[in-house]
Amino acid sequence: MIELLGILLVVQGAGGLLNRLLEAGSPSWFLQLHLLPPSLHVAASVVMVLAGAGVLVAGRRHRGRG
Repeated sequence: MIELLGILLVVQGAGGLLNRLLEAGSPSWFLQLHLLPPSLHVAASVVMVLAGAGVLVAGRRHRGRG
């Protein structure tokens, strides 16, 4: 179940980052683009990708022990 959280964070972060870098006119369904001011969009997207990757790695390590 924790892997799902990691996947969601990576998808939201990467999608929002691409949305901003490609200068799309609409925030689409990316959460950070709706909740945060435009000056924080790229930074929040990068943090979400890194956090999601961290959750995925941690979940994989935890599963390997069990």
